[in-house]
Amino acid sequence: MNTPDAEQTPAERPALRALLSYARPHRGILLTVLALTLAGSAAGLAQPLVIQSVLAKLMTGEGLREDILLLTGLLLASIGLTWLQSWLSERTAERVVLQVRRGLIARLIRLRTAELDRTEPGGLTTRVTSDSTLVQHAATGGLIQLVDGSIHLLATIVLMGIVSLPLLGITSAVLVVVGIAMGVVMPRIKRVTTEAQTSVGEIGAALDRSLGAARTVKANGGEAKETERATEAATRAYRAGLKGARYHALIAVLAGLIVQASFLAVIGFGGALVAMGTLELAALIGFLLYLFNLGGPVLSLVGGTTALQQGLGALARIEEVRSMAAEDDVDGTPPAPSGPPPAVTVDGLTFGYEGRTPVLNGTSFVAPAGKVTAIVGPSGSGKTTVFSLIQRFYDTEDGRILLDGTDIRSLGRAELRRRIAYVEQDSPMLAGTLRENLLYSAPDASDEAVADVLRRTLLDGFVASLPDGLDTAVGARGLALSGGERQRLAIARALLRRPQVLLLDEVTAHLDGLSETALRRTVEEAARDCTVLLIAHRLSTVTTADRLVLFENGRVSDHGRHEELLERSALYQDLTATQLTAGPAVATAGAH
Repeated sequence: MNTPDAEQTPAERPALRALLSYARPHRGILLTVLALTLAGSAAGLAQPLVIQSVLAKLMTGEGLREDILLLTGLLLASIGLTWLQSWLSERTAERVVLQVRRGLIARLIRLRTAELDRTEPGGLTTRVTSDSTLVQHAATGGLIQLVDGSIHLLATIVLMGIVSLPLLGITSAVLVVVGIAMGVVMPRIKRVTTEAQTSVGEIGAALDRSLGAARTVKANGGEAKETERATEAATRAYRAGLKGARYHALIAVLAGLIVQASFLAVIGFGGALVAMGTLELAALIGFLLYLFNLGGPVLSLVGGTTALQQGLGALARIEEVRSMAAEDDVDGTPPAPSGPPPAVTVDGLTFGYEGRTPVLNGTSFVAPAGKVTAIVGPSGSGKTTVFSLIQRFYDTEDGRILLDGTDIRSLGRAELRRRIAYVEQDSPMLAGTLRENLLYSAPDASDEAVADVLRRTLLDGFVASLPDGLDTAVGARGLALSGGERQRLAIARALLRRPQVLLLDEVTAHLDGLSETALRRTVEEAARDCTVLLIAHRLSTVTTADRLVLFENGRVSDHGRHEELLERSALYQDLTATQLTAGPAVATAGAH
């Protein structure tokens, strides 16, 4: 029978090495399981010899007591060894899948933003769930089945040869024919598994798309459309599963054919030998017992090869995640930043999202230390992109960003982001409680500090009105809160970490006039301890800023105070007459 290596392509070899790497930390227990498996197989292989001896003694009238005791002992040993190796194997398999999932989870959470932009989240999560389970079986049971099946099959063939070489010749001819057929089918299982797992990932992606925007779907009557989208992915997974089922059924037939065809051939040929007196009846029965025992190692080989092919298919998808670029400098807890707030210098930035024209074209400006700098401009002019680059969500293609003369690329992301607090435009929340979200980046904040930021962001009355106070759940993505409550909570979370630089991306979009006025005072207070950069569309938000930077087509077209720009910039005059007075314009994702 062909082994998986016989069909292995160069592209599969790294996957096989990766599979072995998952098994390597558990090699001690896996070797123990293998030893127990081989011992159980040996106990099973000895039984036909003992039965042959019993049959011979029955014909001669000899005593059977020792043989019966030995046969009973072998049977009990086989049962006990099988149970023990099965338990150890399953326990190790669970440890392997935990190891795989831990590594994947750590990798996925640290993927660079650019990788997440082009990959569906649902497709990534299936790597952690269903794909890792297939690797689990391949790295433990699959490998052990292959080794045990090979050794068991070889030992069975040797013992069959000892009993009768002519009958072994007949059996070997059947094994070769069926083995060739299996060698053709096995590699296709890997391809079908990869196809099926990809389709399962598409189901997750489709559901993540619709459930993540459930209100949009419902408000626009998109239930049927989204159902069709997810159902199509499920249908593709079903079709791939049917292909796999056909191959598995074919393999089951071939495995059974080995025993059945060999049995018929041995009965016919062996019966003739017994009739001619060249083979004893006890030897024929013993050979038949080994022949029936042949099904065990054959099934082990089939099961191990199938698990290995499925595991390699799943592992190819897992290794795709490992090949994606990740942020390797975000771990650890940098010390709290000290010293005065830094000036932020943006110098000659050029940047474009993958597959799109550049959003920034040589953008340059300075945000003075300890001041409020407002960035204004039409949608799509690159404002939010600058914030993403300051946070190193993306790295610049050309140009640099400095904090008091230090290029941010010389700082680890963990240190850089410890110095910066960022409040996003949509102010997303994590599932959990108000307290968990508020303390997310400042878990050691005192109760006094929490009470202070709640007061400054006008959340103290809101929290006091809740039966569970800060322990109230915010719902999935914070949807149990209003837009204004999410924004104020995000600002409170940012202030609680006491950053050196505070980035505010249109944080007044969902606030009423009273809340906006209070927030403006809060921002002015924060500027005493940090440098504030804010993106704003409301006129009332920018008029009191120490400095305005006007963006146009990815460049800074002008800068100064509100009165200065209003006097000399036609674009700013248009913005104040329309966009700034009318509230926030609809922004294009990732490009304004």
